[in-house]
Amino acid sequence: MAIELKLLIEDNTDERIDAYLSKEIKEISRNEIKEAIKNGSIRVNDKKVKPSYSLKQGDLVDINVEDEKKIELVPENLNLEIVYEDEYLAVINKPSGMVVHPGAGNKNGTLVNAILYEFGRVGNNEDEIRPGIVHRLDKDTSGLMLVAKEDEAYYKLVEMFRNKEVKRSYKALVNGVVSEDEGTIDEPIGRHPTNRQVMTVINKNSKNAITHYNVLDRFPNHTYIRADLETGRTHQIRVHMKYINHPIVGDQVYASGKNEFGLKKQFLHSAEIKFIHPITNQLIELKSDLPSDLSKILNNLIKRRDG
Repeated sequence: MAIELKLLIEDNTDERIDAYLSKEIKEISRNEIKEAIKNGSIRVNDKKVKPSYSLKQGDLVDINVEDEKKIELVPENLNLEIVYEDEYLAVINKPSGMVVHPGAGNKNGTLVNAILYEFGRVGNNEDEIRPGIVHRLDKDTSGLMLVAKEDEAYYKLVEMFRNKEVKRSYKALVNGVVSEDEGTIDEPIGRHPTNRQVMTVINKNSKNAITHYNVLDRFPNHTYIRADLETGRTHQIRVHMKYINHPIVGDQVYASGKNEFGLKKQFLHSAEIKFIHPITNQLIELKSDLPSDLSKILNNLIKRRDG
């Protein structure tokens, strides 16, 4: 499998290129990335660099790497719930537990496998791992996701996300009672300095991240909120809610997973998406109800509180 990507560095990360790419490209190891940099298969601004090169804002990283561990994308009928579809794009109601695209340990059963079955050819088909994918949801986050069915829609949607023209709202149950009715968390997010699998609020080697939240309901030990993303960083809502000491219920990483409901996934659902169609200019505004297991928890909290 050839990995062919162009990455524009939008922030002045000052991070080693081999370390940065090992987080961005999950299909190959850091050692393989180092070798590719040394042999010129990975170049910066069309120049050969060392693995220790510090990335700067505006750098264009050109990646053309052969990976012997080929992942063959196989269309699979996974009974996708399609909320909206036309010839250009679709909106999927992704179930919790579904990984978005194949990678190490997840070669099938992913959203990509499912959309290939449902739609056949999809946008950005040259990407052998992520065809059609313009944004992501964590494995255990459910809800609405946009996918592109052809190239023009794909590239326009990517640009719309970059320009913050796609509005996304989430519903979440968090630990503790949030005192303010609404608020904004404007704190940068980057990799944890010692645990690289975890994101955290940090100033060094980070990206700006903004989350707006509104309280929808309060309970003695929990708060039901709506969260609106202004940026789309990895684990953003989960990290930001932990930062203000209200981690999401059931979050196995940022809330220790301990909760009275026995929930083994985060209570986080992509509930609304709103955008102007990149081809037809039609306003698309869609909503998704909480999945039944999360809805049951919320209803039980309401009954317990209200008698």
